[in-house]
Amino acid sequence: MNPNMLNKLKKMQKQMMEAQEELERKEFFGKASGVTVIMQGTRQVIDVQIDQEMLEEADLLQDAILVAVNDALKQIDQETEETMGQFSGGLGGFGF
Repeated sequence: MNPNMLNKLKKMQKQMMEAQEELERKEFFGKASGVTVIMQGTRQVIDVQIDQEMLEEADLLQDAILVAVNDALKQIDQETEETMGQFSGGLGGFGF
């Protein structure tokens, strides 16, 4: 492999690592019927906020939490695909 190609690969690897770290630090807000779930890009839940009136309806509260968590996960997946997808397009010429 020529040195120029190797340098391009190293640069792309560094950019990918930086993009992944940025995604992991970002917060995503999933919302549903009086519930907000805040997750980091690592998929770790860091906060759950529940409107007071939802506390009286356990079934609705459970459903809302599930929907909010899934909403946040979907946002993480979409942003990861958008951010990291830019790198996969450049790998075709390398035989990957």
